[in-house]
Amino acid sequence: MQQGKAFNRQRVTDFLLHYAMYIILLAILVTVSIIRPNFLALGNILNILKQASTKGILALGCAGLIVLAGTDLSIGRVMGFSAAVTAALVQSVTYKSRYFPGMAQDLPLIVPLLASIVIAVIFSLINGFGVSKLKMHAFIITLGTQLIAFGANCLFIEAQPSGTAQALSTFNQTFKDVAAGDLMLGTVKIPLVVLYFLGLATIMWVVWNKTRLGKNMFAVGGNEEAARVSGVNVVRTIMLVYLIAGVLYGIAGFLEAARIQSVGANTGLGYETDAISACVIGGVSFSGGVGTIQGVVIGAVILQAINFSLNFIGVNPYYQYIIRGLIIVLAVAIDVRKYIVKK
Repeated sequence: MQQGKAFNRQRVTDFLLHYAMYIILLAILVTVSIIRPNFLALGNILNILKQASTKGILALGCAGLIVLAGTDLSIGRVMGFSAAVTAALVQSVTYKSRYFPGMAQDLPLIVPLLASIVIAVIFSLINGFGVSKLKMHAFIITLGTQLIAFGANCLFIEAQPSGTAQALSTFNQTFKDVAAGDLMLGTVKIPLVVLYFLGLATIMWVVWNKTRLGKNMFAVGGNEEAARVSGVNVVRTIMLVYLIAGVLYGIAGFLEAARIQSVGANTGLGYETDAISACVIGGVSFSGGVGTIQGVVIGAVILQAINFSLNFIGVNPYYQYIIRGLIIVLAVAIDVRKYIVKK
């Protein structure tokens, strides 16, 4: 009898450890819905999904690094630099203050997309090299590249022919239609960026669950030395995971430029916080070797829903920072607790 009670208590404890963050965050959303019933209107839901998409794409890239027991503090600034390069290449040719005045016709969209990806991949590979070959802690190397990316972005924006550091804007219509347009389903407008997010999440699910790279990534994150002894090329695995992260950051920068319609030096500020938070809320463990893509998607959407709901009911922005900070601390505390229980 006592054994049965102990077993039931253990099951309850395990359930709460695994789903505590979801329970808490959903309770917040339910409370907001009671206070403001129109919070769950279709338009608001689509807006939440739209706002969550680019940060969710960043989280898809960052999640692999956390599975490797690392992190990435450079996400926001790297994405901001990629977005600035994208913005400079997609400005309308009729705009007199465009970054490239000699450009007489709109470029094919593949050009700014590839440029954005190349910028992000360069920074990610620097991070990956520092972690895999130089054995630097991910926190330190990504802190350094964060500052480098921010400085490079500021220099890039200040190098405009106009001689000002104004935000890059006035994009051509094709770019806006493809990167920030909508898909009409009857009378409902589905933002294309949401579909891009779900499509990339599907690809990443396949990479994580159906490829040798995914298997090796979890092995390295769980126990690097054991993975090495088992024949896993640790350096190659780490570099490939960082490469994929860079590709996703570049895509996010391309899409974010279209979403916000104006790219300045502060674009991407704090995005690393949301990306990392989405991963942790979604069950990606900082202890390494644990995580799912579906958890990252759910984490990104729930986190954005919380941010949106706090704005929706008019919570003071300073209190919002406190609440978001508490969510991060709580998520990591629960993650650490789960790790201790496993030990």
